[in-house]
Amino acid sequence: MRTRAGRGAARTDASALGRVGKPSRLLGEHGVRLFMGKDHRLTAFARAEGGLVRWTQRRAGMADWGEPELLPAPRLTHLSMTQGADGFVHFVGRRVSADGDSVAVVQAIQYQTGRPLTQWHTIGNPHKDPERARSVTGPGAAVSAVGRLHVFLARAGGDVTMRQEAANGRWPAWKNLKGQLAQEGAVAVASASGRIELLVPDTAGRVMRWRQSEPDGELERCPNIHIAPAPGTLTGLETAADRITYYWADSATGGVFAHRPGGWVIPLGGGPVSGRIQVLRMALDGYDCTVLAYRSADGDVMLAACATENESAGLWWAPTGERCVGPPALIRDVYGRLIIAVLGEEGELRIAEQTPASGLVMGPSVRV
Repeated sequence: MRTRAGRGAARTDASALGRVGKPSRLLGEHGVRLFMGKDHRLTAFARAEGGLVRWTQRRAGMADWGEPELLPAPRLTHLSMTQGADGFVHFVGRRVSADGDSVAVVQAIQYQTGRPLTQWHTIGNPHKDPERARSVTGPGAAVSAVGRLHVFLARAGGDVTMRQEAANGRWPAWKNLKGQLAQEGAVAVASASGRIELLVPDTAGRVMRWRQSEPDGELERCPNIHIAPAPGTLTGLETAADRITYYWADSATGGVFAHRPGGWVIPLGGGPVSGRIQVLRMALDGYDCTVLAYRSADGDVMLAACATENESAGLWWAPTGERCVGPPALIRDVYGRLIIAVLGEEGELRIAEQTPASGLVMGPSVRV
């Protein structure tokens, strides 16, 4: 499916950082993330020194956004964001103590659009020994259908461990999922039914896989997948009931690939890719489609679409005319339109909306 886009709006000299309540440098290499609340308003988050910068849409479906806010979250080396079916946005980070001697996993929640985050609470570390505790990777996270947060880490010795929130909100002990040679980059995907599937790259050029046979059940080890994603590019999307398709950039060639466990690896062209690949399932001209986007090595936003689970028919990658300093974000707004958010070259948030034209045609971005 062909995609087209308007040229990006002209650059401006003022930096959005000047409007943040407390001056802070955006960590633009992490890009931006988008979420929709129960009130259908969108929220954009970007990492910054000392916390998160948040932009909140004032009116659902409208190009009307509030000023950026700095949400304090000190000493985070890694951060995952995920959303449950209840609309709550969960933040799970790896935090280093002020003296640098200890590491803990911490979490916070945004319950409502534009409202303050909860306090950051620690959920601990699977290691008691400080040296081994410092070896844990950044966390992966997913939320089951009933709102229970699951957190995943690779730890000292190369195995994978998990902590699962209980129904009463408490946190039982860390559970060892075993595995070997695990490294950074755990990707967890929750299906609409609430089942969670987990992929974790290893240092042998493979990806380990676990899957729940029932919502909130035990994670069962599945056969390894013999793919070698470039660091930080792997992502997953539910493309049929309880069936996840994975997308990534190959570590050797830089090209984009897709795979559904049990099927073939499908080359999708494109690349080289910088940062995570974004995927979204949505209707285009009445057809069930999958939209993909990534940041090229030169900083351009590349966009493509195909019929869902028909990647083998081919994709046509097109530059959107936008440039960014980290991975873009995709979401459908309250009207079902594709929204692309990027961090511009001066740290500003830019939003592009799908036009009413047939196919996938994006208008020029607007600075928020």
